[in-house]
Parts: sequence; structure tokens; C-alpha cells
Amino acid sequence: MKSNHNRKYTAKSSRKRNAKQSWLSKLPKWLKVSAVVALLLVATGVIVASPYLTATSDKEAMLYLRRGTANDVVADSLASCTSPQFAAKVMKLVTLTRGDLSTRQGAFKIEEGESALSVAHHLRRGAADDIKLTLNNLRTKEDLAKRIAKKLMMTKDEMLAALNDKELCAAHGLNPDNITSVFLPDTYQFMWDVEPAKLLEHMCKYSDKFWNDERKEKAQKLGLTPVEVVTLASIVEGETAKADEKGKVARLYLNRLAQHIKLQADPTVKFALGNFALRRITYADTSTPSPWNTYYVEGLPPGPICLPEKASIDAVLDAPQHDYIYMCAKEDFSGYHNFARTLAEHEAFAALYHQALRERGIRR
Repeated sequence: MKSNHNRKYTAKSSRKRNAKQSWLSKLPKWLKVSAVVALLLVATGVIVASPYLTATSDKEAMLYLRRGTANDVVADSLASCTSPQFAAKVMKLVTLTRGDLSTRQGAFKIEEGESALSVAHHLRRGAADDIKLTLNNLRTKEDLAKRIAKKLMMTKDEMLAALNDKELCAAHGLNPDNITSVFLPDTYQFMWDVEPAKLLEHMCKYSDKFWNDERKEKAQKLGLTPVEVVTLASIVEGETAKADEKGKVARLYLNRLAQHIKLQADPTVKFALGNFALRRITYADTSTPSPWNTYYVEGLPPGPICLPEKASIDAVLDAPQHDYIYMCAKEDFSGYHNFARTLAEHEAFAALYHQALRERGIRR
């Protein structure tokens, strides 16, 4: 036998069902049909859209767009840097939202695992991403321009034209021979479509910040300008890869400059000849007429012979005192040098090194 409490609960539930059924029964038939259709459409939409909303890129990529590029060309580029399947889904979403990507220009980063919906929104919004440009281990302006062109929209020739533009260089207090002195090795961020002149302006500002009052004061005490310090640092870096020897090498060249002795730095000969693979410098090499050949001219060359690291620049500024004016690579090929105060000492060290070269069959 049911208790009074159970009978009351059952009666209450029954009244709620009846009220709900009564409310639904009062709705017009067209509204009921419309509600069912709407639910079906929503369900169908979720099913159809699900593959587009859940699709993700299986790798990190960078999409480069030039203004005026049609959507079908964008689709091909996107397929190349991600996958055809992912690209198709992204472009479908762009099309559904009537997106026109022909006005977009720049680099657009696609993260690994990023959804097609997110990528489509990014492209439609048109907010391009910065490009990371790392500058290091570079010798010539051609090398520099090539590295920049590889990462940014400009061509090698466009960047070279800026580096060789006398008026543009002069606007920054430099010239085409020493303009590379402001390109300090580091990783920079630029918009992909940055103009060469703007890039140069940015590099000059970065260099100005590096050359703070303390560094400028040290350079002044050496009797050198910042550009001259960078130029000497480039020679030091060409001479030795040993961090603990750079300051010693720098002071040797500072001693020669002070005594008006030709620097006679082998790296400058290689730069003048455009042959950086030389392992043995000959008399014919050192006799090459060139303002970059410090066997041929006295003093520093017109500009840097590479992009020296900041540590090499500081090694020049903080060069320890000594009175050596000669140096020669050690005969053990360790990368270190023998230093000498007199020509006789130097010639003895040089004889050991040349003997080692002969024993190894190294002629050039």
C-alpha cells in the first residue's frame, strides 16, 4: 500500500506533465514544425562544420602573401606549407565568410595544432607576423644582402642597392665601405615587407643603443671611432676564434697602429682577394693593390671585413696592455698564436709554422 507521501509526489509529477503537454498542445502546428526543422538544421550544420572546426595543422609553417594574390593562389601556397587537406578547409571557411585575401601582404605564422578556423580568421583579419632575422657569420655585403633577402620580401639586389647608396649611407653618417659596421650580429624582428631603407634605419638605431657612453669613452681613449673599433674587431675575429686570445690580438694591432706599422693582417688579404679559403698567404697575395689589403696600405681598411660579434668589439675596447707587435699561427694548428716583440723572434716562430705547413702539404 502506497504511503500518503508517495501518492502526493505522484500526483504532483502528473500535474507537471499534464501542464507541459497542455502548453505544447497550444502551440501552432507551424511553430512546432519550424522548431523541429531548426533543430535539424543546427544538427546538420554542426555535423557539416565539425571537420572544418576541428581540423588542425600538423606542423608549424609560415605563409607569405603579396598584395594582389588571388585566393586560389593563396590556397596553393597554403597547401605547400601545411597540407592540401588542411588548406582546403581553411579556404572553405574563408570563402564561406566572403573573405578576400588579395589585399593581404606579409608573413602569417601558422602554429602546429592551430585550427583551420583560427587560421582563416587570422588571414581574414590581415594582421601579419614579424619575421626573425638572424645575422651572424657574414663577411661581405653580398653575403649580408643574400641572408636578408632569404628571409624578407626584398631581393638581394634591392638590399645591395641600399647598402651601396652613397646618399642613404651618408644620411646615417656612413659610406658604402663601412655601412656594414651597424649590422651587429643578433636576432632581429622585421615585417616581411619592410623596405631596405627602413631596415637600414632600424639597424642604425640598434647600433646607436649598443654604442652607449661607456663604449664611446673607451673607443675615444683608444683614439678610434666606433666604426674603426668595429673594423678592427672584424680583423681580430678573422685572426682568431679563441675568445681568450682576442684581447691580446687586438692590443697587438693597436700597438702597430700607434707605431704607424702596417697591420699586415692575413684576413684582410683574403677579403681583398675575395678568397676566404686560403690557408697559406703568399708574397704575391700580400702584394695585391687594394685599400683592404693591410700589407699594401697602412692603417685600418675602409670598413669591416666581416660582421664581428659584440664580444669581439668589447675585446678591442678592453684589450689588455702588452708590447707585442708580431704574431704567427702556432705550428700545432691549435688556433692559437705565438706572439713576439722582435722581428727575429717572429721569424723563428714563422719558420716553425711554415715547416708544419710543408709537412702537411698545404700550399694554398
